[in-house]
Amino acid sequence: MRFHHLDLNLLVALDTLLREQSITRAAERLNISQSAASGHLAKLREYFDDELLVSMGRKMIPTALAQDLADPVRLVLLDIQSKIVNRPAFDPGTCSRHFKIIASDFVTTAFLAPLTQYLQMHAPNISLDILPNGNHFNELLSQGEVDFVIMPGQYLSADHPKELLFEDQYDCVLWRDNPLVGKRLSLEQYLQLGHVAVSFGNARAPSFEEEFARRFGKERRVEVTTSNFNTLPHLLIGTHRVAIMQSRLSKLYAQFLPLKILKMPVSIPPLVEYMQWNSVMDKDPAHRWMRCAFREVAQQH
Repeated sequence: MRFHHLDLNLLVALDTLLREQSITRAAERLNISQSAASGHLAKLREYFDDELLVSMGRKMIPTALAQDLADPVRLVLLDIQSKIVNRPAFDPGTCSRHFKIIASDFVTTAFLAPLTQYLQMHAPNISLDILPNGNHFNELLSQGEVDFVIMPGQYLSADHPKELLFEDQYDCVLWRDNPLVGKRLSLEQYLQLGHVAVSFGNARAPSFEEEFARRFGKERRVEVTTSNFNTLPHLLIGTHRVAIMQSRLSKLYAQFLPLKILKMPVSIPPLVEYMQWNSVMDKDPAHRWMRCAFREVAQQH
């Protein structure tokens, strides 16, 4: 099919070529030969009267026009997918959609694990791909590479809708036999102890640090950092260190690890987790059903 002399099938090729910036990888993703992918690129160059992708060493660099085209082309394809391709009547019992979700391991343990149980009961053919937090989640969401992002609201994009999922409090967690702390933890003790903290992204800044320093003008003595909330309790055992953990997670691990949970020595705002999705998918039937499933699981847990 052609629109203004453009073969609309080439839009898919253009989107893939611009994202992969490699004829070899684009051909693999499109499930066509490299010569066919090169042919598509040649036709696109002729239509747009622009090189679109320029070889520089082993890389292909998008031209200025290609960079301007990338987002509009991606949005058009997402719109077609949500409003035309996925329009048949939705039945969760037979739906076999695959959803990609970016979430921390805390959210995976506390929320997505119950969600998988819900899906097994109500939509057994829906599959999930749970991806870790990273530095480019907003870009992946805007490009339609992921369906949902779940994280605190301050990290989310203003370009797409978001909705509160659940809240949680923070606990201080220590090794049960820590000789330096009894049944209570004072602010002075808290600051004297070494800390185990979670950090994300290239900056490796502990996620709790900014809020604590802003409110109290003090910094914790972080001795160990990890990118995984579920490793925190294991890194405390046999040490004098302390960690700040979400209450749902601390109570879970205290059931089978030698830990003690103490009240925070300072008042900290609760953790508020949101779900966010690309606005293009607002009316997609399966996507809407998944958002309802998120809400129901959040209310139950």
